[in-house]
Amino acid sequence: MSDHTLKAQLATEITDALRGGDKLRLSALRLLSAAVVNREKEVGHELADDEVREVAAKEIKKRSESIEAFDGAGRRELADKERAERDAIAGYAPEMLGEAEVDALVDEALAATSATSPKQFGQVMGLVMGKAKGRVDGKVVQAKVKERLGSAGS
Repeated sequence: MSDHTLKAQLATEITDALRGGDKLRLSALRLLSAAVVNREKEVGHELADDEVREVAAKEIKKRSESIEAFDGAGRRELADKERAERDAIAGYAPEMLGEAEVDALVDEALAATSATSPKQFGQVMGLVMGKAKGRVDGKVVQAKVKERLGSAGS
């Protein structure tokens, strides 16, 4: 394994956080590392950088959902902890796509599926999310696809 992989970088950052006594960062990085190891066990091979980024994107999404829930419940201290953890692992996530790139992916998926009705929503979503590989918020894509197809059932 080369020393320039994201996994190697993660191991180094864990050591630095441990030495620096940064408990919150250490905890977040260890959780990411555990998620990477679990994913490796699932797929049966060492993860490449892009696969590590996909795992990080899922971890960030979990934190974002928790933040939303804690904020909604008025649990500010828990939301802040999740925010700090999300920030600690943000560097491992793929760079998010810009609005124009998301629009282009949606247009491409609509053309590829010849979708014209809300019944084809799932097909279009699947195509866009597959191509975006964790680099876009599903809620944003959902809104754009619904807007273009006319929303189902509303």
